[in-house]
Amino acid sequence: MKKVFLILSSFYLIISCNKELKPNIVWITIEDQSQYLLPFNGNDDIKLPNLQKIAEESLIFNNMYAPYPVCAPARSSIITGMYPNSIGTHNMRTMTYDSYIRTGELGERNENEKVLGIPKYSSKLAESIKTFPQILRENGYHTHNQSKGDYNFIINDSTWTSYRSEIDLNEVNKPLFAVYNFDITHESRMWSRDKEKLIVNPNEIKFIPPVFPDDSIVRHSLAVNYSNLFEMDRQVGELIKNLKSSGIYEDSYIFFYSDHGGPFPRHKRAIYETGTKVPFFVKLPKGKKEKIDKNQLLSFIDFAPTVLSIAGIDIPSEYQGIPFMGKYSSKKNREHLFTSSDRFDENPDRIRAVRDIKFKYIRNYFPENSHALDVDYRTQMALMRHLTSLHLQNKLSENHNFWFRVPKFAEELYDLENDPFELNNLSNNSLYHDKLKELSAALDSWIDEIDDLGRIPEKELYKMISSEN
Repeated sequence: MKKVFLILSSFYLIISCNKELKPNIVWITIEDQSQYLLPFNGNDDIKLPNLQKIAEESLIFNNMYAPYPVCAPARSSIITGMYPNSIGTHNMRTMTYDSYIRTGELGERNENEKVLGIPKYSSKLAESIKTFPQILRENGYHTHNQSKGDYNFIINDSTWTSYRSEIDLNEVNKPLFAVYNFDITHESRMWSRDKEKLIVNPNEIKFIPPVFPDDSIVRHSLAVNYSNLFEMDRQVGELIKNLKSSGIYEDSYIFFYSDHGGPFPRHKRAIYETGTKVPFFVKLPKGKKEKIDKNQLLSFIDFAPTVLSIAGIDIPSEYQGIPFMGKYSSKKNREHLFTSSDRFDENPDRIRAVRDIKFKYIRNYFPENSHALDVDYRTQMALMRHLTSLHLQNKLSENHNFWFRVPKFAEELYDLENDPFELNNLSNNSLYHDKLKELSAALDSWIDEIDDLGRIPEKELYKMISSEN
């Protein structure tokens, strides 16, 4: 009997250790929200009780960045642990994944995009990278994606155990990795819900971003977004109830983040902090503690290696991200963080940026293009039309008109500590010449290191990397 007891004890110990090595991991993701728009990052104009309650139990990180300020390229970096401009997923909407799932076709260009003269395509380079959910699945996880597969390339069929479907959390007998995406905060809701009842009184909003004038249309737009955030929080509350009732909540790592910056002009699609810096927190399993620098510079490319590290799974050597939690957590913080932008819908462009803990350097390869690219999709927004009208009438202040400037500066340098909305360009200030030179050199080194494919015109790149060729 003693021998049987020892065998059983060893068996349960092994089970316990394996469970500890493979915890549940749940992602709550939202769309189009800059860091400064959320209450747990200091915004007093909106209360989100469900998220704020989770945030109180969580590690709130102060410097998480999307490598691209738009959804599909950003998501390609998340699922591969790679910079989009190193795997050919850097141009917005090279394909439509859900269309491919439904029809086997990559989708068609809309009328505005047909000027590009390039069909939809999927990058063979990206397809060659093993996605981290596929690796989790190979290591015993149930991988679940509730609704969003906008990755800008064809992902492997083995990535998700369940996709765009409901699952009964009580019946999942494996460790779970699940992604729940809430699109109520998407840019498109700025016009589709513009006439809905507002949760926030526009006249009572205390903080108007200094990139906008303080007028009724700006205030109404902010209130629409806050109302969308409030509805998102209600929906998140329903998810949390399900996670708790199934016993998953307490024992899970829960990630919360937005796919890139806010739904306004000079936010989404902008290389500035408003477009790339996002809210991010992690709730650890009950009783779990990790010593982590919450001010370190983090990028979406870090998600893939970090999740594998949390699960105790070896990280592919090709991944470019750095694990910041778990078994393989990096002992050293990155010195520089890189962000980029290229084509947005029908508008080609190329911008690269690098920041250190205080300063940010931006290089504009096509200064003749305004930062305010004429993206047809965005013109559906009342705020975009309003700002454009004020610009054309010369009714915007210098700060408010900065985004529309033509030509834009070839180089930009900002002191983020004192100028978080990047309005005072220091690139021509001799006092900062050495810092500009230092960051410019760091950017050059990174471009060479990752073999930046943005250097190749897209028509040529398509012929090189397309799965259609």
